[in-house]
Amino acid sequence: MSGTWDSGDPPAHVKMGPVQWLLVVLRGLPLGLLVFGGLLVLLLVRLVESPRHGMQRPWTPHITRFVCRASFVLLGIKFFTKGTPMTEQGAVVANHSSWLDIFSLNARKLVYFVSKSEVAKWPGIGWLARATGTVFIDRDPKQARAQKEVFETRLLAGHKLLFFPEGTSSDGIRVLPFKSTLFAAFFTPELRDVLYVQPVTLSYEAPNGTDPRLYGWWGDMDFAPHLLQTLAATSQGQVTVTYHSPLKVSDFETRKELAFACEKIIRSGLKISPAAQAMLSKQR
Repeated sequence: MSGTWDSGDPPAHVKMGPVQWLLVVLRGLPLGLLVFGGLLVLLLVRLVESPRHGMQRPWTPHITRFVCRASFVLLGIKFFTKGTPMTEQGAVVANHSSWLDIFSLNARKLVYFVSKSEVAKWPGIGWLARATGTVFIDRDPKQARAQKEVFETRLLAGHKLLFFPEGTSSDGIRVLPFKSTLFAAFFTPELRDVLYVQPVTLSYEAPNGTDPRLYGWWGDMDFAPHLLQTLAATSQGQVTVTYHSPLKVSDFETRKELAFACEKIIRSGLKISPAAQAMLSKQR
């Protein structure tokens, strides 16, 4: 995770004893079977779905939602939602804390993630991302026009693209400043008057007595060790997904205004524990 945000304050690690390793096995094996079994079923269904429906996916999203919701059950993490996913045509933006965001945001509503091209090469996550229709973007400015056209095609097809305007993941107890670059695609003449953007807040709460950043994945943290830490937690916390009211793109003059409005709404919806509040106060 090179070039990502870093708090400068390393996270506490779960001590791995016999009980923790047993939890890794009891949670990890069923989770692996669920995720990769679901991926296999999805790919087989997609062989029939794709020729008949093209870019539209009327069947496979049900598989994705089931796998993501069931994953939280196997992990022991409580899953809650507030508000209503939008029905209007448009995109979704959210704060970014962890690889768990993929499961959180797919567990209730079909979205298509926008991710950096490097993710496609990651073992496990990359396979899942490609199979579920993720849009991969290249940081090369020469590709900007082509990527903008891909955005327009997918949005006009009715796909709800989801991206993280922070541009990186954090420790889960704060919202980083939003970058407005990807919002520019919404202001083309073809899209501006028909699109909405829905801000969504992801709030992770670690179990009492543990590091409040337990579920955060940031800095130079690797995926495998963080997955082990999540599986090994003796008790688990919860995640709350808050769907805020959609914003109409044409109500804003510029991409920066829209990005700032989304950031303000998402930040206001972040729910963190008193322990996290105390940690933030010390860091200021």
